[in-house]
Amino acid sequence: MTKLQKIFIFSFLLVLAGLVYMEANKPQPINWFPSYSKLDKIPLGTYILHDLMKESFNENFEEKDEPPFEALQNSAFNGTYFFVNDEINFDKTELDSLLNWVEKGNTLFVSANYVGKKLLDTLKLEMSTEVNVETIGTEPLLKLVNGKYATQPPFHIKKDLPVRYFSKINTTSQTVLGVSGGFIDSLKIKEPRINFIKAPIGKGQILLHLQPEVFSNFSLLSENNATHTAQVLSYINNDETVYWDNYYKSGKHIDISPLRVLLNNKYFKWAYYFVLIGALLFIIFEGRRKQRSIPIVKPLTNKTYEYTRTIAGMYLDKKENHLIAKKQIALFLEFIRTRLRVPTENMNERFYKTVAERSGNTQEDTLNLFTFIEKINNQNNTSEEELLKLYQEIKEFKKNTDGNA
Repeated sequence: MTKLQKIFIFSFLLVLAGLVYMEANKPQPINWFPSYSKLDKIPLGTYILHDLMKESFNENFEEKDEPPFEALQNSAFNGTYFFVNDEINFDKTELDSLLNWVEKGNTLFVSANYVGKKLLDTLKLEMSTEVNVETIGTEPLLKLVNGKYATQPPFHIKKDLPVRYFSKINTTSQTVLGVSGGFIDSLKIKEPRINFIKAPIGKGQILLHLQPEVFSNFSLLSENNATHTAQVLSYINNDETVYWDNYYKSGKHIDISPLRVLLNNKYFKWAYYFVLIGALLFIIFEGRRKQRSIPIVKPLTNKTYEYTRTIAGMYLDKKENHLIAKKQIALFLEFIRTRLRVPTENMNERFYKTVAERSGNTQEDTLNLFTFIEKINNQNNTSEEELLKLYQEIKEFKKNTDGNA
């Protein structure tokens, strides 16, 4: 290695070390991702809320990691199902199961900025977002208006957040529990917007809340806002089991690759980059001198095709059409077992349906093919026309399968 090369490498490593030092000492920006996960201590996580509710409800507190549709299969599942996330959108099957469950005398508590259209349509609700034109940004003011909390002043969340509200509700059956508005110059909501309602469903009820930030770590670290959170939670029956949902969470933790974990930590990330750069420099300055020519090894010639053609020609010359057909059928059934992973011992209606679904062929075409195969298996001789038809139908079946893969 020449002197110039050494100077270049030393200078490069010195600059790189300086960049790593500055990156390592740079203050981390606050993560405002709306996680709402019990594991996250970021501002919009629910680490504090989870611990408080677990301590408060004690043995009446359970967690559910599975989708609601699966959780509701348990007949002993009764109480309050608690959902909090930035967005909650139940599909039709899931919503129907939840509504049936609520009708039996249970409570569904949902707090989100964005609620799925199916739930809104079911409750005859419409939503909107308040835009405060008098100030830059919108800081929510929140107030409960029902019962003993109605006389208290609004609570102020000092953060620019969306103020979502119900622009339309069913006033004949639904009860307004809370309102919200944007902070302008005082703790007074000039135009109250409905953001918390109770909707009776059969013997149960749905509590729908539109400011999930009140349940976040950020809000609970403020004494006044923590009081408001406790007031909202007071609508949950303490004597019933509360089921905390872990499934509908934007920050749901899933298994990820080791490399992803490595790159998410800035110290490990730079160490990883150092190793890569060092390996690259080694290849550039050391690999060239030690590089050797690699001999070209010709692959062995595949004789399978020629062998198959020879054997097939022997059968054709002897006009053994039936034997060829039987071998074609045997190979095709092997294809069904290995490619589609469907056992061929029992060829019944369920078998035909499974083969059709996995191959991309219609059930009618699949049934016709296997009916023709059964006919050939039951006869003693096969004509050239039947052999050709069998070949064409199997070929078309495999073509559709490959096209569907």
